[in-house]
Amino acid sequence: MRARIRKLATIVDETHVEMGRAVSPPTRRAAAVAVIANPFAGRYEGDLEELMAIGEELGDLLGRRAVAALGIAPAQAESYGKAAIVGEGGELEHAAAILHPRLGKPLRAAVEKGAALVPSAKKMGGPGAPIDVPLGHKDAAYVRSHFDAMEVRLGDSPRAGEILVAVVVTDSGRPSPRIGGLAKDQVEGKDGLR
Repeated sequence: MRARIRKLATIVDETHVEMGRAVSPPTRRAAAVAVIANPFAGRYEGDLEELMAIGEELGDLLGRRAVAALGIAPAQAESYGKAAIVGEGGELEHAAAILHPRLGKPLRAAVEKGAALVPSAKKMGGPGAPIDVPLGHKDAAYVRSHFDAMEVRLGDSPRAGEILVAVVVTDSGRPSPRIGGLAKDQVEGKDGLR
């Protein structure tokens, strides 16, 4: 099954100054968003395999788009996250199916490696509903400097029979991290934790 995509959007967020201090190099986050038709809108379906397959397709498409928006090589990606908003004609489990681990495999390929779990969020909402896409270091969950989120919203999405799916990739952590924890240059990336 191929996703029936109504809309694609890419948003790049750069922070150059934080609390009056220059951030050099700027921290950058890119959200790649797809708004798709929900094949199960308006009805209960016990088998959500079709949505899991669509999630796999979108993990590749959106992961590559986010990396390209940052203008970096896949290995330079530092953190990632995923989220979905289901329109009122669907159910929360439809977002869970899209964000299934099958989305993660092609996303990991797009960012080269990705030993850590991909943080995720899901909700129901209508056009213009925001969602905070949670972020974590792609190879080590204990890197506190990369605990973050990026808000995503599209004014006309999702409609009742749609699902908005977002993948965020960064080339850095927060603008001025200083709460300790594992530093990114200490990451081993073996178990997804350290």
